[in-house]
Amino acid sequence: MMNKNLYLIKEHTGIFKAANNYDIYDPETGNIVFECREENLGWITKVLRFSDAKRMTPFDVEIKDASGKRIVRITRGVTLFMSNVAVMDENDRQIGGFKQKLFSIGGKFKVQDSGGHDICELKGKWTGWDFKFVDNQGREMAHVTKKWAGLGKEMFTSADNYMLEISAQLPVDDDKRKLILGAVMCIDMVLKE
Repeated sequence: MMNKNLYLIKEHTGIFKAANNYDIYDPETGNIVFECREENLGWITKVLRFSDAKRMTPFDVEIKDASGKRIVRITRGVTLFMSNVAVMDENDRQIGGFKQKLFSIGGKFKVQDSGGHDICELKGKWTGWDFKFVDNQGREMAHVTKKWAGLGKEMFTSADNYMLEISAQLPVDDDKRKLILGAVMCIDMVLKE
């Protein structure tokens, strides 16, 4: 299912919500294509998620397809200043990760392959939800925004929803698609919390 170029990501909301949970839709059909869940939270992490320490708490999030098969797993330990996030495939093989840049305005992090080589950079605007994945040659690989011009009309997502558009230039079987999808979850958990 990583063959789509456009995804609508909706965060589950709640008053006393400690876990990060999202549904990922195909906006053209309205069908859920992936579920992103953080199911194994320890009680200490749950308590800290309701404090100012929320940005420093660890996470372990799985993205699964409609049949329940894991596509991507995103993990991070406790952090103080900068996040180092690992991304694994369905077999727990690390396919890459993200390294947050210190003192970036708007939020930036490097997306790296399994060897630790930079493959692109996530660049964001501090004024809102507008993030771009730009490769080492300056080409846009993907774009995340709150606004989507699709099906002949403008659609604005709510505060907890956003659109991911992956470049059609990325092959459907490329692990970079999984890394980008994982990075989108990290925008919310690392940069926007």
